[in-house]
Amino acid sequence: MKTMNISLPETLRDYVDEQIEAGGYGTVSEYIRDLIRQDQRRKAKARVEALLLEGLDSGEATPMTEADWTAIRQTVQERIRQK
Repeated sequence: MKTMNISLPETLRDYVDEQIEAGGYGTVSEYIRDLIRQDQRRKAKARVEALLLEGLDSGEATPMTEADWTAIRQTVQERIRQK
């Protein structure tokens, strides 16, 4: 694991210290890692929501046939084999 140094104004540093003292985190590093993970989840969720909205806005849905599902399964299986 690599080390990263950050500079914070005193008010933000005090806030971080309060969060650690409140018992939610053992160290500043744990707190920062949790913030980064939360940001990653938030952005991933926003991306999925954007893709869903894009799909909804793409026009009238067409019914899926058994042949469609077979083709999708084959594509997925081929991608898995390539990894």
